[in-house]
Amino acid sequence: MENPDRVIVITGLGIVCPIGIGRQACWRSVLAGRSGVRRISLFDPSGLPVQIAGQVADFDPKPFLYNRKALKVMARDTQLGVAAAKLAWEDARLEPGLVDPERIAVVLGADRICNPVPESEAAYRNCMVNGRFDFARWGTAGLEASYPLSFLRVLPNMIACHISIAHDARGPTNTIHQGEVSSLLALEEAVRILQRGWADVVLAGGASSQMDPYDWVRHCRLGGLSTRQDEPAAACRPFDAHRDGQVKGEGAAVFVLERASHALARRASILAQILATATATEAYRPGQLPEGAALRRVIHQSLQQAGLTPSQLGHINAHGLSTQEDDQLEAQVLHQLAPDVPVTAPKSFFGNLGAASGAVELAVSLLGLTEGLIPPTLNYQTPDLACPVRVVHGSPWQSHGPVLAINWNRSGQAAALLVGPPGYALGQP
Repeated sequence: MENPDRVIVITGLGIVCPIGIGRQACWRSVLAGRSGVRRISLFDPSGLPVQIAGQVADFDPKPFLYNRKALKVMARDTQLGVAAAKLAWEDARLEPGLVDPERIAVVLGADRICNPVPESEAAYRNCMVNGRFDFARWGTAGLEASYPLSFLRVLPNMIACHISIAHDARGPTNTIHQGEVSSLLALEEAVRILQRGWADVVLAGGASSQMDPYDWVRHCRLGGLSTRQDEPAAACRPFDAHRDGQVKGEGAAVFVLERASHALARRASILAQILATATATEAYRPGQLPEGAALRRVIHQSLQQAGLTPSQLGHINAHGLSTQEDDQLEAQVLHQLAPDVPVTAPKSFFGNLGAASGAVELAVSLLGLTEGLIPPTLNYQTPDLACPVRVVHGSPWQSHGPVLAINWNRSGQAAALLVGPPGYALGQP
């Protein structure tokens, strides 16, 4: 039995994503096999080659705000993050005065944030000369027509800042900006903050909305997106032989992390225990896939830290991007290191949520862990011989074992988080 002062636990979970807002709504969607990928409605996508995404439907930020005036300087990314943090705070049953504000920290993963097109139009028009954009005019003519509070909306660290204000968190506040790996890196940093003794409670996770017209045009030009426009729910197909590209989306998930001793002292319900974290990088070659060395290292290091063998894992929560090359590389690594471990890919439900990916995907696995179930992978119908992994599909599989969550990107970064059910490291039932 480990010392409760050394064990880090999760006591709260808040999720806002395309398959639901809140734990119960999301889990109902998982059990029903209901996708959150749909035609974009946040802006008019007509004329663009890809018009589907994992979009959070019917989201109203107002019930989640600490001050409705703050909405003026909140991008949609921030609204999603603030909502997820409030849900996590309430789920952990944290009341004002229960924790010293100086001992509450916030660490969030975030993406680039864009200004709304209508607010940017005047500034861009001021920089047009003979039908072309003149960059030399941006610092003068462009800025003088810009919305005065624009920078308070688009800085990636504003998500963490607003969460800190909402919960009077005066401890360390940090933002991780590393693409799809951001959320798991934020959770690792949260663990380190607690281990260093810098805080008693940490709100950690990620938030992102890739649904801005600026970003969407860029996504379409870069390519790699699924072209199944007539079948949005079937577009994201991790590890399936007929996958044809990823789906972009938006969402947020935030967790409340504490030392086990702190959680037990306040009689908090423990959702899961963090058994290990790992990060690694490998050489980045523009235009090429990584070789998988970083991914291999984080898997190996996580198991070594936790003192587990692959056979002791309940399942692996895979990156599962749904592109031919990325899924093949990941599957080969998983087959080499953990050949018989069940694999699930939550992106199949809502797509690639950018900096929020790891947190939202982990949340889905934790919802299953509390029920003794592994969430299935949607749209997995035809096995691919180049992806030799045991994909959980059709319906949830039973398992109470630890979960290994992994994320990686084409820049050569990889991160892993190994979590176990309540009482796993403390020797409790």
